[in-house]
Amino acid sequence: MGRKKLPAYEGITIEDIAAEGKSIARIGDLVVFVPGAVPGDVTDLQVTRKRKKYMEAKVTRYVSYSGLRTEPFCTHFGTCGGCKWQHLPYSEQLKFKEKQVLDALQRIGKVQIGQTLPIIGSEKTEFYRNKLEYTFSNHRWLSDEETSSDAVIKNRNGLGFHVPGRFDRVVDVEKCFLQADPGNRIRNTVKEFAHANGCSFYDHHTNEGLLRNLIIRNTTTGEIMVVLSVQYDEPIIYKLLDDLYSKVEGITSLMFVINPKKNETLYDQDIRLYKGRDHIIEVMDDLRFRIGPKSFFQTNTWQALNLYRTAREFAELSGSETVYDLYTGAGTIANYIAASAARVIGIDSVPEAIEDACINAELNEIPNTTFHAGDMKALFTEDFIEENGRPDLIITDPPRAGMHEDVIRVMLQIAAKKIVYVSCNPATQARDVQLLSEKYNVLKSRAVDMFPHTHHIENVLLLERKD
Repeated sequence: MGRKKLPAYEGITIEDIAAEGKSIARIGDLVVFVPGAVPGDVTDLQVTRKRKKYMEAKVTRYVSYSGLRTEPFCTHFGTCGGCKWQHLPYSEQLKFKEKQVLDALQRIGKVQIGQTLPIIGSEKTEFYRNKLEYTFSNHRWLSDEETSSDAVIKNRNGLGFHVPGRFDRVVDVEKCFLQADPGNRIRNTVKEFAHANGCSFYDHHTNEGLLRNLIIRNTTTGEIMVVLSVQYDEPIIYKLLDDLYSKVEGITSLMFVINPKKNETLYDQDIRLYKGRDHIIEVMDDLRFRIGPKSFFQTNTWQALNLYRTAREFAELSGSETVYDLYTGAGTIANYIAASAARVIGIDSVPEAIEDACINAELNEIPNTTFHAGDMKALFTEDFIEENGRPDLIITDPPRAGMHEDVIRVMLQIAAKKIVYVSCNPATQARDVQLLSEKYNVLKSRAVDMFPHTHHIENVLLLERKD
């Protein structure tokens, strides 16, 4: 017996945008999640998945387009999986992002917010990223024209971004609007050399092929880092690196890594310096930050500065406080606020990040920060606090999954006067704040848009202990 055919619907109006960037329509009592559409579009839909309380569907035809729509600026829009909101004006994107944050806090967290401050939009909506990672593949994504043509496709190599849902396919990128030049020139120079010299591109099915990944980092001061990841050592690698270095001026750090593993993670690999120095320097306000090939650093430097300023503003430090910075990463927030506090204690699970945090403190001659590496829920305990001092303020900036319940439990036991919670995921932030609401009220909330043309949003909350 075959599977039951899923229904199709005509003339359905898209009403809203959901938390993960998909659009929302309603059919009867069911919510329908639709990718790629804009509120106000009238569409014909084919259901692709049906559950008791919701359905998922794809657009088979646009009956009429929303007045909100704008023309996407990138030729790869709709294929590469990035910048999915290019068809929405930026002012509308900000409205939906603000709504996403408030919906999460009120619906999931069930919290009352004392004051919601206006979202801080990004002044740069193109070329705003300071890091991009491109993937080599010998199975590039074919365009509609190529798949419909009878012509034999001889070159299937591509260097670009993974197609959503396909680990083995990449969109061959000609121009990306996410990172300023010479980012595009670096990528295209590497690709041209590889094609001209017969370098093999990686096969994600067989774990074969020489070229794997290309990472490009830059700073607001014009420094550039390039890391080439290859499958094995071969003389052509060094010719490629020499060619790139000679053709693209201004590369501060040129590095490579030999990675024979089946995954692309480089944190456990030895990254080798080929030319220049092994780091680049970013400047934020009057502080300098050293960024190595494995360093974590917010990928939108200008908006990161607004994020840290918001956290510092919410903290309202007088200079006498002991501050704990949980999930400190490279210690960026800890070092940024150190001048306003008596002591700042940073904790993170990644030893390399803590090394960077210590280096950045030394680089800026900051004497009142200390950093500790270890699993957060194992390290952040009552014994640790007794040894290092009880905090007046806790700043927490966890990964997308939010905080572990054990960490929240210790935070409730400590009962610091204030908590500043920085989050890249409003849903998990709301979940955590609901647990913290046992002892805390939410006084302020402010969203900061780090990633224009995507549904992602950062949010900062100020929590104050109930006395």
